[in-house]
Parts: sequence; C-alpha cells; structure tokens
Amino acid sequence: MTGYESYVVVHNIAKRHNVGTLARSATAFGVTELILVGRRDFNAFGSHGSASHVRFRHFHSLIEARNYLKEERECDICGVEIADGASQVNEHPFKRNTAFLLGNEGSGLSAKEYEICDFFVYIPQYGCGTASLNVTVAASIVLHHFGVWAGFSERVRDGSKFIVADKPARQGRRNFCAGTEESIVEERKLRKESAENGFFDENGGNESSSTELLNGLFLNE
Repeated sequence: MTGYESYVVVHNIAKRHNVGTLARSATAFGVTELILVGRRDFNAFGSHGSASHVRFRHFHSLIEARNYLKEERECDICGVEIADGASQVNEHPFKRNTAFLLGNEGSGLSAKEYEICDFFVYIPQYGCGTASLNVTVAASIVLHHFGVWAGFSERVRDGSKFIVADKPARQGRRNFCAGTEESIVEERKLRKESAENGFFDENGGNESSSTELLNGLFLNE
C-alpha cells in the first residue's frame, strides 16, 4: 500500500444485501474503511467472509461522516454519478485520500449527497443496452481505478487465486457496525424521541409498521 487511502460511504442503499458485496470489493481493492451512514446493521450476504477484513465505521448523518472524512482523514469526497462536469474515472482525477459516495440504485445521488461531494466521476459505457451499472459493479470499477492511480501493491497470488490473509479475531456481529459510545447514546436518544412522538406503537400493536418507520428515520436523512 502507498500513502493514499480510499473509503466508501454507504448511504441510502435500497438493497441492503449490496453492502456485503461492497465489502468484498472493498477488501479486494484496498479500501481503508466502509462508512455506514444511518442504520448500523447490514446484510453481509455476498461478502464471502471478506467483511472480516475491512473496518466499518458508523455515523448518523452525512454531515457527521463528511466532517470525519474531511477533518480527520483529509479526504476528498468523490460522488460516483453521471453528472454535469463529472470526469471519466479512467482519467484518474484524484489528488489525495478519497472517499467514494455512490448513489441509490434507482434514483442516484440525492441533493444532500451532492452537497458534500468535492468532485464527481462517471464510468464511460460503450454498449447501448443499459442506462447505468449496478452499484457494486460501479464501486468495483472506481475503486480499481483509484488503486491504479495510488500505486497500491498487487496481492500475492497462488495459482489462479490471490492469497487471502488470516481472518482477524472476531469482534462482535459481522452484520452490525459497532458504534462509538457517543454514537450509541445519540441513537438511543433518537429512538426515545421517536417513540415519544408516536412513531412506535408502544403496546406492540403494529410491529412491522414500527420497523418501517424506524428504517425510514435512519435511511432518509
């Protein structure tokens, strides 16, 4: 690895099992951390065990994630979107540590996501059969290009496979991003306020409805 680092920001992903596949791509292309914004739980299906090899960090809001990436990790935030003024990813318009923010599978980046981005890249397409790529496919392509630009060292191979590192000691659930003490306190506060405001049926009358409201609270920021 070189002195550069890459990050992936996961926010408003409609298909939660995509996070597991993103984790697999993240480990393959040397991502330092996966940043979960909103909910802390995720579906690790598709990670094939790779989720154990990448760090997860959780924030309740995009602004919190942005402040961490800009102030503590000295990152540029790159939106992956076919946007006006976006550069082709193969032009490698990177300058330093970079966090990649990918849009929702259906609607792309939201207005709030646009606001925290410093620049944008898109993936050129040469065929005429699809309007856009799956979010995990797009992430893989973009992360590979960043690794090429940053000069990451290629992993050692054994025959037709790359050698996988020993799994680190298991720490907690692999489908849950353990937050800091401060973030857990904040999450409990939000849950309590939501209950007080009538978001939840405290008598247990409509559990599925309560779950949907909770999902919306943490996903639609």
